[in-house]
Amino acid sequence: MSLPMVVVTRRLPPKAWNALTAHARVVCWESDCPVTHEWLLEHISEADGLYCLLTDQIDQDVLRVGARLRVVSTMSVGYDHIDIPLCTARSIPVGYTPGILTETTADLAFALLLAAARRIVEGADYVRQGQWVEWKPDLLLGQDIYGATLGIVGFGRIGQAVARRAQGFQMNVLAVRSPGQDREARERSVVNENHDDGSNWSPVTFVDLHTALRESDFVSLHVPLTVRTQHLIGDPELRIMKRSSILINTARGAVVDPAALYHALQQKTIGGAALDVTEPEPLPASHPLLTLQNCLVIPHLGSASTATRSRMADMAVENMIAGLRGDRLPHCVNPEVYSS
Repeated sequence: MSLPMVVVTRRLPPKAWNALTAHARVVCWESDCPVTHEWLLEHISEADGLYCLLTDQIDQDVLRVGARLRVVSTMSVGYDHIDIPLCTARSIPVGYTPGILTETTADLAFALLLAAARRIVEGADYVRQGQWVEWKPDLLLGQDIYGATLGIVGFGRIGQAVARRAQGFQMNVLAVRSPGQDREARERSVVNENHDDGSNWSPVTFVDLHTALRESDFVSLHVPLTVRTQHLIGDPELRIMKRSSILINTARGAVVDPAALYHALQQKTIGGAALDVTEPEPLPASHPLLTLQNCLVIPHLGSASTATRSRMADMAVENMIAGLRGDRLPHCVNPEVYSS
């Protein structure tokens, strides 16, 4: 009996690769660049499974040509790049990798907050350019983080993890629920507990979006990309923020209107921005945002630790193998396919 065929859109770490090739014949896109749509359409027709990344658009064309697909597995927490309704209509389970990158992404979000607040990248560039010739009392003055107010927009796993880090700096945390997040999910949060060392961390206060934007010194975005969150932060929202506020985005680029953000940063309507994700992504080197000193952009590094990326690859392979066997996926976006 021949092994099922799986199309993989990027080279995998050795452990994940060995696990997958033990259960399937693998056709792999070998380039470090994102897979082309043409290559995907050329190879997907014979595939039983598709292992993809966040950068791959798994649209109606791919799913139409991939008529034999039994499972789609993405090495990501987000899945807005996949046509989930069409997969569900065709009873194709879609796997993803939730939970594993929570702490790693929260680390990155707080690193961006610190870097933007204290102008770390500007300082490093200042030294490399040979400008550091003396100490100046007004050189690259930044903002204090300790005791400041942090607005967290989207209070799921990652938002809560950021709140725990913020409370180590005794920040005042204002939380905004993601659209659709239920009250029970909020109440499961452990960030308000007293601790064994006798410390009593400041409680998280739940507020609406406009209150968080108006009162926060830093605003960190952690909502999924949906129809309701597309350009959630645009010109009206940016005008509400303090002129000194710094916006941090480690969610999805399209949560922020890039044209509105550029205007707000250029006009100093807000103090700065630190972006791990952008619209478009990758951000072209000629993009206006990259001309601004008060805008820090990095190349989508939220989950970029060796341990986390390896575990994500393993989880995606586990989902793939389960789907090929006809078993329920350990982490399934559309579990309703099993009730049809």
